[in-house]
This record gives sequence, C-alpha cells and structure tokens, in this order.
Amino acid sequence: MTNALSDEDVPLSQRKSLAANKGVVDTGKKRKSATVKSETHDDDHVPLKKKRATAAAVAPTKAKSKSKEIKKEEKPAKSTASVKPSPSPSKASGKSTKMNGGSKPTSEPEYDSDDKPLAKRKMKKIDSKTDAEETSTQEKEEEEEEFYKWWEAESNDNSVKWTTLVHNGVLFPPPYEPLPSHVKLKYNGVPVALPPDAEEVAGFFGAMLETEHAKNKVFQSNFFSDFKDVLKQCGGSHLKIEKFEHCDFTDIFNYYEEKRIQKKAMTAAEKKKIKEEKDKLEEKYKVCYLDGRKELVGNFRIEPPGLFRGRGSHPKTGKLKERVMPEQVTINIGLNTPIPQPPDGHEWAEVKHDNTVSWLATWKENINGAQKYVFLAANSSLKGMSDFKKFEKARELKNHITGIRNDYTKELKDELMANRQRATAMYLIDVLALRAGGEKGEDEADTVGCCSLRYEHVAFKPPNTVVFDFLGKDSIRYYQEVKIDQQVYKNLKLFKKAPKKFGDQLFDRLDPPTLNRHLQNYMPGLTAKVFRTYNASKTMQDQLDKIENKGTVNEKYVAYNAANRTVAILCNHQRTVSKAHEQSVGKIEDKILEIKLQRYRLKLMMGQVDPEMKKSDPEYFQPDTELDDSTIERLIDQIVQREKDKVTKKFQKENEKRAAENGELLPESELTTRMKVVEELEAEYKKERKTGKAEIRNGMTVEKLQAQIEKLTERIVNTTLQLKDKEDNSTVALTTSKINYIDPRLTVMFAKKYNVPIEKLFSKTLREKFKWAIESADANWRF
Repeated sequence: MTNALSDEDVPLSQRKSLAANKGVVDTGKKRKSATVKSETHDDDHVPLKKKRATAAAVAPTKAKSKSKEIKKEEKPAKSTASVKPSPSPSKASGKSTKMNGGSKPTSEPEYDSDDKPLAKRKMKKIDSKTDAEETSTQEKEEEEEEFYKWWEAESNDNSVKWTTLVHNGVLFPPPYEPLPSHVKLKYNGVPVALPPDAEEVAGFFGAMLETEHAKNKVFQSNFFSDFKDVLKQCGGSHLKIEKFEHCDFTDIFNYYEEKRIQKKAMTAAEKKKIKEEKDKLEEKYKVCYLDGRKELVGNFRIEPPGLFRGRGSHPKTGKLKERVMPEQVTINIGLNTPIPQPPDGHEWAEVKHDNTVSWLATWKENINGAQKYVFLAANSSLKGMSDFKKFEKARELKNHITGIRNDYTKELKDELMANRQRATAMYLIDVLALRAGGEKGEDEADTVGCCSLRYEHVAFKPPNTVVFDFLGKDSIRYYQEVKIDQQVYKNLKLFKKAPKKFGDQLFDRLDPPTLNRHLQNYMPGLTAKVFRTYNASKTMQDQLDKIENKGTVNEKYVAYNAANRTVAILCNHQRTVSKAHEQSVGKIEDKILEIKLQRYRLKLMMGQVDPEMKKSDPEYFQPDTELDDSTIERLIDQIVQREKDKVTKKFQKENEKRAAENGELLPESELTTRMKVVEELEAEYKKERKTGKAEIRNGMTVEKLQAQIEKLTERIVNTTLQLKDKEDNSTVALTTSKINYIDPRLTVMFAKKYNVPIEKLFSKTLREKFKWAIESADANWRF
C-alpha cells in the first residue's frame, strides 16, 4: 500500500540540532548527568523497577555544545496481551557534560545564573499543582521515562523514522446493542421489525432527529438511500419501505433522548466508575514504545459507524459511515515484534514493518475513499519533528523569497500564457495566502483554491480591485474585495475573457503539481503550502514587533490576540457566530455590572466611615450610570440565586460522595442550616437598598476600603478587555492559525519578552505539543 502522508510528514533537509540554528541562545539550564544503575529483570527480561531521572533536570541549548547519546538496541519482550518495553537504554551512559567542546566530565554541581545549584533549585510552578504535589505525582510514576529532547539530539537519516516500534494496535468501537422490543421505526404508523444492521442505521438518524442535519433534504435523501441498501442486504422486512416521508423515527428519538437525560443525571461516583472502566479498556492502546522510549499514541480509536455530516453544503452529507472491520486495517510495527491480536475471529488486512513512515495503522474510509492513519500523539517526538521541520522550511523560504518575487513579477507579462498564469497564481498564493487548490469530483464538496478558481469566482472593480467569492477549505466562504497589482488585475481579466463562460477554469493551463514542480527549482521541498506558513509567521512577527512592552498582562494578552487575529484573517480562518456567543457575552457584561455593584457598596461604606470625603467629592460616591434601580435589583436576585445554587450543589455532591463510600447521608436540615447564610446575605442586600447604608464590619478603614476599590477597578478593566477580545474574535478562529501556521516559537518569544505567562497563550495540550519551542526559543528569537 502506498503511503499517502501529507507533505508535512516528509522530512526536510538535514540539520545537526535545533541549538545550532540562528537565533537560539543558551537558556542557562543544564541537565544533570544520570547515574547508571543495574536493573533487576524477571524471566521475560522486563525491568521490574526503573530509576527516574530528576524531574527538574533540563538540558542546555548551546550552539557550540552538542548533546550525544549512545543507544543500545534490545529486542522487546514478547507479549500477546499488552505492550512491554525493551529495557530502555540509559540516556546517561556514554553521555557527559562537556565544556569548550570536549573536556572531561565534571562531578562539580551545575549552577544556574543565580549561582544556585540546579539540584537544589525549586521547580517552577507551571500548572495549578503545587511543587509538593508535582513531586508526589512523579514519585508514584515509577515507569515514566525521562522526556526525550529530540531537538537536542543529532539528526538521523531522514528516510528512517524509527528502529524499533512496539504497540497494541487499534481499539474498535463496541458492537451494536439492539433497541428494546417496544422501540421501533414506524412506517405509515405500523411498527417495523428491522434486522439488527438496518435497525442500527435507522437509530443513527433517529438519535439526531431534532438536529439541523436531520432536517436537511440532501441529508435525508442520502441517509434513506443507504438505509434501503442495508435493509435489502439484510433480507428486508415484513413491510416494504419505499418513501422517507412515511417513516416515523419518534420512538427511536425518545429512547435515545431518555438515555441522554439518564446519563446527564448520573452521580459523580457513577460517572467516575464509567470513566475508570473506559480508561482501563483503553490503557494498553494509549502508548507505544518507539526506539525503547514510551510515547503516547494519538487517535488509537477506530471511528464508530454513523451518518456523515460534512462541512457546508457537502453532497454526501447523510451517507452511512460503515463500520470498519479488522480485515480493512493494515498494521505497521517493528520487525521481530509481537503483532497485536485482532478481535476474535478476525484477521488484519496486512502487517507491515516499514520504518520510513510514522503511522501505526491505516485503513480506507468508505465516504470519500480517504486513507485514515493512526499516528503518535501531538506531543510525541515524531510529531514534534514534523512540526519543527515544517516551520524551519518556512524560515528557509526567507532566503529565497526576494528572488521568487522578482521572477514571478517579471513573468506577469510573459508572452507564454502558461507562464503568465503560473506567475499570477504565485502572486495570489504569496500576497493573499490562497491555498493552491485542486480538481474536485462531482461527489465532493465544491471547494476551490487558487488553481481551481472558476469564471464566476472573480469580479472586477476598476481600476485594480478584484472581488473574490468562493468556498474555500471546509466550505468556508472566502469573500474579499482587495486591491492588487495592476498587471495581476489585467491578467485576471484576460483569463476571464471570452469565449470563457460560467463554470470554466480561470487558470486552465495550470494545476498544483505543475506549480509545485516549478517551485522545487528555487528550494528543495518548496511547495505552495509553504508560502502560507511563511506569510502567517512573517505577519505575526511584524504584528508582535508593533506591540509596546507596557501595560498589564491582560492588555498584552489582548494585543497578542489582535496580532493573531490579523493572521487568521489573512488565512481566512473564519467562523460563524456561535449560538452561545450572545449568552456568553451577556454573562461577561453582568459580571462587570456585579463588580461595579460591589465597588459602589464599598464606596457607600467609605462615605459612612468618613462623611467628610462624601461631602468633598459627592460624584465619586454615586453609582455607575448603568446601575439604575431595576438593574441593581436584578443583579441582587442573580447573586443570591447563584449562591443558593452553589450551596445546593455542594450539598448534593457531598451526599453523592458519602453514598459512594457507603457513609451516612447528610440530613436535609443540614442544607437548611447552610442556606441560612445565603438568606442573611439576601436580607443584608434588602436592608441596604432600603436604608441606603451598607453594613460596616469591624476593622474597616478608609485605606482598606480604597485598596479593595482599586482591586475591583482593575478587575473591571481586565474583564472589559476580555469582553472586547471576545467580541472582536466572534467571527475569527484564532486556534487554527496558532496551531498550524504561526511558528510556536513566536508565541514563546512574546511570552518571555513581554512577561506574559505561557499558560495564558498556550493551553496545557499546546504546551505539551510545543515543548520543543518553549525550551528552545528565548526573548530575542525571530522568525
């Protein structure tokens, strides 16, 4: 089977190490040399205990110093039940701390920039866990290996991805559970006894009966056509089902709706038990061993059968996604390694031992005939290398971009029409960040890119404005009115000239493969998609350079998002305003009003503590203009109700926990007692509204009240910034450009240069995915 991996999976030109790249400097952090200790083994040669490397140890990143590791290859332990790794080669063996390129290893303690031994230095708090909790967790995870810093290791042959690979295959979805006997599809009001396979397909539609998809005529037509085919293959039913309009899925919908409600109403203990069972089932599929290193597997689950949704107006929406069987799945695993056992009674389609590819399993889905793959997780070394090489390829384009632009500018007037079309397409891909595009079949969504633009996709407004209107990737509409180079404007009008008409290709002498072959002449591995990554990262660098290093963390965060938004707009990463957006905005607006109400109450107290202040500056003690009487009453009711809900939920959770532990339940009288605190708060608000005076607690001084007012004012500013940021980004998807197109080292540079916590810019998942960027880029790094 040919490997249809994306261009991003193709290795780039060889590089010695990330530390040798321009712009990467010494972080001042060094890794402690680990002491090699002997391991006790059982009869299967599996280590019984491993000594973990010091968690705080981090490796240096120096241009003049190379980190070398000697790896020993050992055959993995044989097992048919679960993965058992080979004894991991010690990372410390054969490795020493070198100075000036090659002095002898030293036993002196290593120091950081503050002259404190690294061994004694406290670990920085990254997440919500305390240092003690982190240490405790690490001690429990005896089997966890030291994180492999692939970006500091010497590069291997680009054609070889691994030497040994051990994994447990893929997890198939559970078999279909038939509906209860009283739940049936009705045809013309008559219950129909369906064969299990056909009943499963009917259930797919019935479960989503109230969704927008199920009301789509194309969705209905595609579903019903596939449903009838499955029914025919199963031998049919006692009633001849011919028309969709006569089918009644109400009973099926009600059954699945009841199950959803039951699931939502489960106690925390019940949910925990289900999760534990699920985790236990998935545990052996979650990891693999790559060259002896423990790595997480990404999408190890085979997608369950269902109805295809598709994006936008997809012509295949509603078609049946068939159940994938083991006979369709090809496994890729190390040679002389135990092959994962397929489900009972089944066999794999094929077993390969191809170490030039990074996938663990593959199969073809039936909707579009696309090849699906199981890869390692986003934070794995192979995925990290792929990301790193992709962004390094975009950085390499910097050295060629001027020559490329000069050439295509000259060719805009070329007498050969093929060259002129190619130059015009290169301009649009470079300047407007359009995707290259390609031919689509009749049964695929009508999405286009630059090379597949048609007559109807462009319109003109003299002297040099072009209106682009087409469906891009994922059926996202691309509508832009842009001023372009005058010669490009003339060329596009020429490409649209008669006898071309509606439906004809604008670039009828160009396709993506031809364009990419031409680009290879400038730089090995250069394709049209590299321009998109280059321009996104270059734009982000330019936008970040404009941000002044001042203001609060929240102000800097909003400025960062504004820069990200510029890139997202360039890449046409749009989204429709979510249904929950208005509700979310309303909550933030109410949050701001509640903080203003708290601030007003503190001012009332201050005026009571020092009446002279109120006389000298009466305006300061007035409520904000938004806080009229009706708004204040609404906010108070809202605050009180929220507190009541908190008390009730906490009480219920405590009883759920006690029930799970077979303990004595708290009586309802306990809830009544706890609720009295909220009732006292409500009474206090009512009294305050009636008298115009707030209750002053002991020890309250003007200074203390002023300090609290200042804190609330700062919260109002930050929350208002959050609201503005949410409104500005309501129609733009920032995540796609941040993950796939903006070099993550730019975000790391911004965090370090502007003193913004990286947690505010990267989620935990992204911090794991881009660990290589976090540890290799500093405040002075540039794209």
